[in-house]
Amino acid sequence: MNPKKILSEWFIITFGTVVAASAVFFFLIPSHLAVGSISGLAIILANFIPLKISAITMGLNVALLVVGLIFIGRDFGIKTIYTSVLMPVVLAVLEILFPDMQSIMGDGFLDMLLYIFTVSIGLAILFNRNASSGGLDIIAKLLNKYLRMDLGKAMSLAGICTALTAALVYDAKTVLLSILGTYLNGIVLDHFIFGFNIRRRVCILSNKEADIEAFILHTLHSGATIYEPVGAYDHQIRREIITIVDKNEYIQLMNYISKTDPSAFVTVYNVNEVFYRPKIR
Repeated sequence: MNPKKILSEWFIITFGTVVAASAVFFFLIPSHLAVGSISGLAIILANFIPLKISAITMGLNVALLVVGLIFIGRDFGIKTIYTSVLMPVVLAVLEILFPDMQSIMGDGFLDMLLYIFTVSIGLAILFNRNASSGGLDIIAKLLNKYLRMDLGKAMSLAGICTALTAALVYDAKTVLLSILGTYLNGIVLDHFIFGFNIRRRVCILSNKEADIEAFILHTLHSGATIYEPVGAYDHQIRREIITIVDKNEYIQLMNYISKTDPSAFVTVYNVNEVFYRPKIR
């Protein structure tokens, strides 16, 4: 990886961490919501430990970071060491800049919705760079790696216990909002990650199959598989092209097919995850 790509990689990771930390500080902390995250747990512990939330978050992140280094691997660990330190540092800076931060919306439910939307953007950016904001995200990544569980569901499972700890300090409304927020956070996170990773499996039957195949291979620089299905109506053998493309490639491919062979028969399927050798361009 050249220096520009390395710099871009770490800039994106930094941006994702700042977005996640800002969501915690501006929406989660003022409403005292323990939405499933390590910061949510820190909010609860701050009622018993005479430390700032940023300091408690740092301590909890370090403990879980050791687990991540052991079971997830060095690449994930190096990135998460950075984000695990940066997350509480950003929180500490925000605590200094806004020492008396109050609820922006003046309503716990609205704060929860804004937190979920904002933090999911940050976490999706980090997960798609094989990183994490630390804390419970590490547990979610473990569940995703070893149990093949969706990241959103893994986040919900890891966070539900944290949300329940709100019962130790706050009233029933806050506990319910924390649990609801944890559940919704998993759903929204899945949406953002799915949107980033989505691929499409395109199956094409066309009289111009040679032209379409050449376009896929030499213009899109993608791969394709050729099958020879038999039509049930006339029992004739045809050639079907099957390729998996990303969203930009899909648009180019469909535009080309519509111009080259408007009568082509095309079926499209969404693909959540693909393991393959990187393309050579």
